[in-house]
Order: sequence, then structure tokens, then C-alpha cells
Amino acid sequence: MSAFSRPDVIFTDVDDTLTLHGELPVATLTALYRLREANIAVIPVTGACAGWCDQIARLWPVTAVIGENGAFCIDKADGQLHYIDTQPEQQRLDNHRCLQALAERVLADNSKFKLAQDNVYRRYDWAIDYNQHASGITQQELEQALAHIHNSGVQATASSIHINMWIGDNNKKQGALNWLAHHRPDWSEQQILQRCAYIGDSLNDEPMFAYFRHSVAVANIAPHLPRLQHKPALIMTKEGGEGFAQWVDGLLAGA
Repeated sequence: MSAFSRPDVIFTDVDDTLTLHGELPVATLTALYRLREANIAVIPVTGACAGWCDQIARLWPVTAVIGENGAFCIDKADGQLHYIDTQPEQQRLDNHRCLQALAERVLADNSKFKLAQDNVYRRYDWAIDYNQHASGITQQELEQALAHIHNSGVQATASSIHINMWIGDNNKKQGALNWLAHHRPDWSEQQILQRCAYIGDSLNDEPMFAYFRHSVAVANIAPHLPRLQHKPALIMTKEGGEGFAQWVDGLLAGA
């Protein structure tokens, strides 16, 4: 993939891909508006909670938001938000209670972990903080926590700040493909691979790097590269939202 390939749809991670040091840089927001003006659809695909996704869908210049690692989508149409869920409400609520209990067991094993502050705003998953307000957690401790969760029969992945865990078969890739099936039903898989791009920054982006031919990472992917079997095709020299804006600058300059 060249730095100047122009997709029709961009799927993007949020934390530490669009943000930088916990904030949304001016350069990121400007890049998002420039993409909208260029008629390029932008769909954040994130492990972030439903409350955060609702705010993104309402206030940012994006086409839709896929949240909690593919568990739901918020579409924007005619000034309204439309939630598309993957589980019936009662099943979702029952699963939430099981996840909360499992998270408490993980914290009982290692008190350095914390419950993510945004769990009250989550619809499907439950998050454990290891690198947002929590600190001092080693890679070994992170992997032990993930193994504990997986051994309990629950899916989990580590973003740059949280362990996200959920019950179900949803993931970022499936969430993106579900959106495409609904909004671009005439596209073949070959067209999807030609006309879509993904940009991310961490280990939980690997399925997207593996699937999308036009895969990009911001510079802070560097510590994770040795553990990625499927690496992004292009890596920016700037971190977070500044790296995203750097990629968009090159992409639109070559349009």
C-alpha cells in the first residue's frame, strides 16, 4: 500500500490512534472533516464503551461508530442515531453480570488492576484498566490476566489501555464486515479489500491488519510489532492522532 492510496471507507481505532496522550488533537479533528469533505466514509471501530461511542457519533464528523469490539453499531441517518445490536437485551444483561463477577476475580488475584471507570456506560463488554489510571503492570501480569479470562470461557483482548472482555463471537473485523454488508451490499470481497482501509495502534488491531490489504498504524505501534504475526502494511512516523493526520495529509495530497 502506498501512502497515497485513496480508500472509499476508512475504519479506524480510537484510543491512541485518533487520540494522543488522552486527548483529541486539533489535527485529528481537522483530518476527519477533510475526509468527510472528500466523501470518504470514516467509521471508528473501538473497544470503547457505548457512552463514548454515542458521543463520537453525535459530535464527530463520522459516518457510523462500531463499539465494544464489534458488539453494536451506531448509524447516523437524517440527523438521528440508530443502534444496531447483536444480542437480545436480556441476554446482554445476563452476560454483563457474569463479566462483572469475572472482573472482580481478576482484581482479587492482582490488585494493581482496576475496573475501568467507563464500565457503567458499557452495553456488552466489561473492561479492566491496566494502563489508563492503573500503572506498574508488567507484560507477564497482563498475559496472566488474559489467560485467566480465556480459561473462564470468555473472550478478551488488550487495547493500549484496557483489557476488554465479552461473551459472544463479535470482534472488530466482524463488526466492520457487518457494516459493509448492510451499507455496501453490492461490494465483493475483492472490492472491499480494494476500497477500504484500516488504521490502528495495538495488539487488538491485528485481525484488521491481517484482513485489510490497506492497513496502517501510527508510530506507537512500535512496542507491539514483535508480537504481531500480521503487521500493518504502512507505519507512520508520528504517534496517535498526529500520525493519523499525517496519513490523511498524504492520502488526500495524492487523491
